[in-house]
Amino acid sequence: MTGVSKYGLIGRNLEYSFSPTFFNSAFEQAGMACIYDLIDVASLEELDDTLLKGYAGLNVTIPYKESILQRMDELSPEAEAIGAVNCIQMIEDRLVGHNTDIIGFRDSLRPILKSTHHKALILGTGGASKAIAYVLQNMGIEFLKVSRNPEKGDVTYKDLNDKALRYFPLIINTTPSGTFPNVEDAPPIPFEHLGPWNLVYDLIYNPEETLLLSKAKECGALTINGQRMLEGQAIASWKIWTGTDWIGSGEPSV
Repeated sequence: MTGVSKYGLIGRNLEYSFSPTFFNSAFEQAGMACIYDLIDVASLEELDDTLLKGYAGLNVTIPYKESILQRMDELSPEAEAIGAVNCIQMIEDRLVGHNTDIIGFRDSLRPILKSTHHKALILGTGGASKAIAYVLQNMGIEFLKVSRNPEKGDVTYKDLNDKALRYFPLIINTTPSGTFPNVEDAPPIPFEHLGPWNLVYDLIYNPEETLLLSKAKECGALTINGQRMLEGQAIASWKIWTGTDWIGSGEPSV
């Protein structure tokens, strides 16, 4: 495959990803000799630096957004502040880590955010939660992180009650709970206390409507899934890699 630039997605259990289809379609439309593939590994130890540097650009997803940092030669200011990388750029044989999740989340949240959504609960404490926290902090939105583990979050799910879900009307799920094929799962929040004052944002995009969003909608809450965020972060990755605007006709998703 001489003369072809390689791009790819690093993660685990990636059979659900639509990224190759969307990015490869865009490369074809742009007339670029490039290919985007999946790098599905059980551990980052399976990837040596020679392999990584054989790619012109990479995306990173669960569960490696944090652990990949130690492999980077350089970090963007945002990635360094967040402590998580989801986009890797190759510059003169150096791996430069970026975080485009913040762009995708910010740009998808702003159009639906109301003035009443001034406080938030972030469900989860992983790499994705760090990007969400970064955006909320920069938007002046107060937040707490919720975890099953009392040592990791600010509060646990057992602490959530009617008062909490009214005081923190914006609820953002950054956990994989409910992702295909485990569609019967959902974060254990007290759904009976949700109402029209809540905005529930689930970063998951497959399925299109998770059990979390379905239950929240039944309670009258405004809901949004992670599709627009995924589109935004993918487009931002494309711009970093190619220096050009997105040319694809589809909805890029990682």
